[in-house]
Amino acid sequence: MNYTHPPNKQLYFEHVWAIARRIPSGKVATYGQISKMIACPDGVSLDDYNMSASRWVGLAMGACPDDVPWQRVINSQGQISHKAEPGKQKMLLIAEGVLFCAEKINLGEFQWRGPGQSDEPEQGRLF
Repeated sequence: MNYTHPPNKQLYFEHVWAIARRIPSGKVATYGQISKMIACPDGVSLDDYNMSASRWVGLAMGACPDDVPWQRVINSQGQISHKAEPGKQKMLLIAEGVLFCAEKINLGEFQWRGPGQSDEPEQGRLF
């Protein structure tokens, strides 16, 4: 079954926003990266979660409160969202020191590795 939103949408969104708030200025995280930091919700199979979670993170970012640095969440190709104000997102990221090359961000240089991580990608779940 492919879910259009998580079973407990508000709780899932709050987890996404808590992670996004931890992304430091000048760094970015991908929708998929954030989804891997959140445990699969009860009642959802791991396969279904893996198929839906990145979209759920996107939904959460589209509904985020003003204190969430939404501009720091991008797609897995290093591109900014085209649904949310792309010019504004790019401008905010450039102001933080994030560089673009051919409309992409070099994830090797600017990707946040997760809480407490410096060189290794985040492996665990935060929630």
